[in-house]
Amino acid sequence: MEEHYTVILEKMSQLILENMPKADYSSLFNDFVESEFFLIDGDSLLVTCVCENLLKPGQSLHFFYLVERYLLDVNCKGGHFAIVFFKDAEYAYFSVPRLLTLRTALIMHLQKITDIDVWTEFSGCLSEEWRISLGQSCPYFLILADEGLNDQQTHLFNFIAIQSWAMKVNIVLFSGQTSDILRLYAYFMQSSYSEQEFFNKNWRKILMAYETLIQRLEKYRDLNLTTLFGDLKFNNMVEKACETMFLLKQLWPEGSDIRRALCVTSCSLFLEMYQCFLENREKKSSKQMCEDKQEQGSCLTLKDVEDFCKLHCLSVVFQLHLPLSQRACSRFITSAWIKDLKTVFKMKQWCDYFILSNVNMIEFWSLDFLHLSDLSDEPLLKNIAFYYENENSEGLNLNVGDVIMKEYVHLWDTVSKLVENFEVGNPFPLRTTERHFLKKTPSPIKESSQKKMPNLGFIPMSCALVDEFTGDILKELPFLKSDDPIVSSLVKHKEFDELVHWHSHRPLSDDYDRTKANFNECTRDPRYLRSVQKYHVFQRFYGNSLESVSSKLIITQGAKPKKDCSKSRSKKPRETKADRIARENKKRLIAKEEQREEQQWNTLSSSIEKEMKRNFSSGMKKLEEFLKSCKSNSVKVQAEKVGLTACLTAWKEQCRAEGETTKDFSIAVDMMKRIHSLLDKHSELLQEADQKLIARCLTCLGFDELASSLYPTQDKADDIKLKKMNKYSVGIGPARFQLQYMGHHLIREERKDPDDRVQDFIPDEWQRELLDVVDNDESAVIVAPTSSGKTYASYYCMEKVLKESDEGVVVYVSPTKALVNQVVATVQNRYTKILPAGQVVCGVFTRDYRQDALNCQVLVTVPACFEILLLAPHRQSWVKRIRYVIFDEVHCLGGEIGAEIWEHLLVMIRCPFLALSATISNPKHLTEWLQLVKSYWEKVDSAMEKTTFSKRNSGARGSHYKDQVQAKQSYKVRLVTHKERYNDLEKHICSVRQDEICFDHFHPCASLTIDHIEKYGFPSDLAFSPRESIQLYDTMLQVWESWPKAQNLCPENFTHLKNKIVIKKLDARKYEESLKEEFTNWIKNGNVEQARMVLQKLSPDFHDYSGRMLDFFPHLVEKLREMDKLPALFFLFRLSFVEGCAEEACNFLEEKEEKKRHPKADKEAHVIANRLRKLKKSLEKQQKIGHCRWCLVG
Repeated sequence: MEEHYTVILEKMSQLILENMPKADYSSLFNDFVESEFFLIDGDSLLVTCVCENLLKPGQSLHFFYLVERYLLDVNCKGGHFAIVFFKDAEYAYFSVPRLLTLRTALIMHLQKITDIDVWTEFSGCLSEEWRISLGQSCPYFLILADEGLNDQQTHLFNFIAIQSWAMKVNIVLFSGQTSDILRLYAYFMQSSYSEQEFFNKNWRKILMAYETLIQRLEKYRDLNLTTLFGDLKFNNMVEKACETMFLLKQLWPEGSDIRRALCVTSCSLFLEMYQCFLENREKKSSKQMCEDKQEQGSCLTLKDVEDFCKLHCLSVVFQLHLPLSQRACSRFITSAWIKDLKTVFKMKQWCDYFILSNVNMIEFWSLDFLHLSDLSDEPLLKNIAFYYENENSEGLNLNVGDVIMKEYVHLWDTVSKLVENFEVGNPFPLRTTERHFLKKTPSPIKESSQKKMPNLGFIPMSCALVDEFTGDILKELPFLKSDDPIVSSLVKHKEFDELVHWHSHRPLSDDYDRTKANFNECTRDPRYLRSVQKYHVFQRFYGNSLESVSSKLIITQGAKPKKDCSKSRSKKPRETKADRIARENKKRLIAKEEQREEQQWNTLSSSIEKEMKRNFSSGMKKLEEFLKSCKSNSVKVQAEKVGLTACLTAWKEQCRAEGETTKDFSIAVDMMKRIHSLLDKHSELLQEADQKLIARCLTCLGFDELASSLYPTQDKADDIKLKKMNKYSVGIGPARFQLQYMGHHLIREERKDPDDRVQDFIPDEWQRELLDVVDNDESAVIVAPTSSGKTYASYYCMEKVLKESDEGVVVYVSPTKALVNQVVATVQNRYTKILPAGQVVCGVFTRDYRQDALNCQVLVTVPACFEILLLAPHRQSWVKRIRYVIFDEVHCLGGEIGAEIWEHLLVMIRCPFLALSATISNPKHLTEWLQLVKSYWEKVDSAMEKTTFSKRNSGARGSHYKDQVQAKQSYKVRLVTHKERYNDLEKHICSVRQDEICFDHFHPCASLTIDHIEKYGFPSDLAFSPRESIQLYDTMLQVWESWPKAQNLCPENFTHLKNKIVIKKLDARKYEESLKEEFTNWIKNGNVEQARMVLQKLSPDFHDYSGRMLDFFPHLVEKLREMDKLPALFFLFRLSFVEGCAEEACNFLEEKEEKKRHPKADKEAHVIANRLRKLKKSLEKQQKIGHCRWCLVG
């Protein structure tokens, strides 16, 4: 048994030690989303703060300060957490009873004084209750100490770590944590398959080892108690403590402060226990010889202990009445306590623990727990003891006032009443024995006043820019005086603004000059020019591969005056003759294009119809390809009707052939998709016959009410036909069918009126707002999902600046070099412009290279390089040319590395800007801050304009510099948000079962817990697909059959879905919001168990990570290919994993290719190579003969 116990403990320690070097050091909280719920082990927090180097021993108030400082820091950073104290963890402190009291006080303080969630109901980390709680709360990680105060506590921490990993809870270490203004960094040890497998394989051994450890600690506790309290067991001491508190309640029925109550009850219990200790000692000494007598002689008498308790009561009175400022200035006694007080302290601390841990047993008694954090102050007690031993031997002769004297007498009188076994002495004199409690040392006092605190404050400096920007803030800050030693010791430097070296008079260089240039911009070497040409050809080729947009030739048109959008919409401008001609030409071109497309359709329609009859899916793909390229609405209607008819025919044939049980709804989905397109996009072009066709299709699908609402039938013969068509019905209601099977085909709410500023598509409302922002030279924070179209505003901005002049510059700031390369290629592919010699459209500047950075109109760069240019003194002429700055991925402003550079740029730029992001949690606050920055620059520019105007009026001559000619910029910062994704995202969990790749759908609700929904609701960025909304409704109805609002939220009865032929995305979103609100009400109204069952049922049946996913990476790619889900993006967070997976995929494909190769493939390849070689020789020979003939003729 002993061997197994030791072995499993060593294995656990070894596993944890192996994982520590692999821990990632990272920020615990994300910057753009709310914090995940996590746990803090309370004992780990206690041990960490107790072992803090700065902690003053014996002062509980300083300990509590360290604890609250840490928790406040976590709270301020947005942490959502609970603190857990296991009951079994208490056993680790029985050898140090001082910490037992401190732990108990900490738990009570957190529970009664703070609003932090504290869990104390769990016996141990291996209990079933704890396992269930982890499953329900789903913490992301648990913060744990890597080492305890002793080996036993370290083992307990190891058990917590192993069990947490088994429950897929990650571990964060207390050691090594650092904090800054925004983040908390720590070592993060992720739960992996190997740790989970270790726990599952050794579960019984781990449980036995844990029980053995607790049993040993319990025996050790009983041994410690027996040494001090004799025959009194743990439960006996609890009873004694409760009796003492009941007596105090009778003496102080009105209640008291916790410090007074603990002082008198602990002292009285301690005196009684010490009397018993002395009696037991005398009994033992009478049976033994002089060794024990010598030991007895070194023991404190009962009177000595009484005097010590008096000193303690007086120190508590001082704690009650002295302000902290005076206590902090008290002298420091360097003398240590005598050795004989060790037993006294232990017994007193045990009594403190028994009283404090059972204080809640007393009902209907008012205790003020506010000062739980200030229960002990050992330096103060030493001061009092030193005074009475060395400075005053005649009792209480301190001028402390009547209040303190009365308080002390009251406390000691209460102690004497609580002690029932013997008579306790009077409160005065305070010292009745000559025993010294402090050791005598040569210099026992260390005055705190001897060490002067240095003056704290800012060093005064003069800077007009700083003074103007900070304003009144500096007045509230402390500054050092000019005669302060710190200020006078500084070397004073003269103010300078030099742009050239003092000795060579060459311009000062910066990082721009030191960055390698791809090409020498001055050389005219033909080879160099050829390489430049190849570079631009490649960039355009790369850009064309990124997006299929044809290149546009930009012609400089000059700056246009701003248009008042409100007036332009209400009043149409007068049409000129040129406008009329242009309109007629455009109309003629559109008519010609329509005629061409109609001819094309007449040519292709018969072949598409035949293909749909032969292979329905293949024919539909060809039809979709044609519709994508077609622009004429009338031709689209014809094509859609052909597709609808084909769908109807195919659906009927399938239903007749296969029956109702095996219907493939993909044909029905295609049919409804055609109906959506015709009714929503082309309703004005539909004839009566078309509506009748649509009604027939709806009837065939079983949607009779929808068919009647579109085209009512009154013919009885038609009614008979409809009844026969029931065998073609899909079997579910139209609303449910559209949500469950057509989610990705639902039409978005779109504007149908075109915008003259956009030629390629019809912009949405929010996109038009972006165009207005650029037209008005305003700034904007743009928050929209990925691929929603927010980047279009960037290219519109570039095009505007390119058209205005050949001088203006747009700076595109991107966080990474990879994105920089993409944007450069896209810009070069999109725009061409004839510019003066030496100028180009697009340039790039990164830390590694630069190309046409200062002679381009669109500069694409990274933040650090843009900051270099802004701050360089001899680049200011270029800086004045900047008309717009575009910040892509502006959420990097809150990133871990380089965030301050983004902040510098946003503050320094004087021109308008566009800040783009898909993930900003607080866009409103960011916009408000940026508006304050712009308001500051507005005041600065206004003051500069007044100065320039006054100088001009005073007689100074000269032309306005170019920047003043252009229209005055706007200082307004708009917030433009768009939350709707173009496509819904559904999550799946990939796993390996029996060597097969499997995918399980993961409902978004499965990632939430009851506690999270109750406290914070559904996260704003947690969206459902329409199918997932239906899944949530069905699960709620399945769990609670008598659900009162089931009918109202049924898809067929819901207000925004009822009797709608065309259900749009917005309708599905409203249904989703109603379901979320109802589910939240379930929890708030007490139906927690039903809600928990819903979340449990929505969780995937199989979600265990096998740990072998990387080994199966090639098979995963193959599976995705079979599912037609390629191309795909794979995110791996270690470079070694990326390289390994790429190599495995390559080897897998080569092996697969080798298997499919014909056995004679190599021989055939060799034969073909020989033939090609002979053919090449023959051609070369013929060329030589032809050349000779040409020479003879010449």
